[in-house]
Amino acid sequence: MKLLTSVIILALGTASAAQAERRCGWLSNPATGKWELYDAKGGWQIMFLGGDGSRAEGVDKIPDLTAGEYVYTFAIHGYACACMNVDADQEAITRIYSVQQLPLARCRNDPAIQYFLKQD
Repeated sequence: MKLLTSVIILALGTASAAQAERRCGWLSNPATGKWELYDAKGGWQIMFLGGDGSRAEGVDKIPDLTAGEYVYTFAIHGYACACMNVDADQEAITRIYSVQQLPLARCRNDPAIQYFLKQD
């Protein structure tokens, strides 16, 4: 019985992760309590505690981006290049499974996300 329960739990976990989308782009922390991802499909809200209070499940999986290649924009805020395995609805990331920080050059050289660098 324990084996059957373990198999069912494993299958359910695998099904959820299998449905996750891989999104790569600019992972931005423009203000305290605010995270966004900008990829080829547009901007995705991850967390906005100062606005509508939304927060993706698993936001704690975002590593300390300042340990890698990171662009400071104001005080501790800034952005990095990353790939994330996530669940998303039409405008927001609702769950984060994993985050992998990438070299800034990867995003800088991607024409599909150049729009992020041209924002004011």
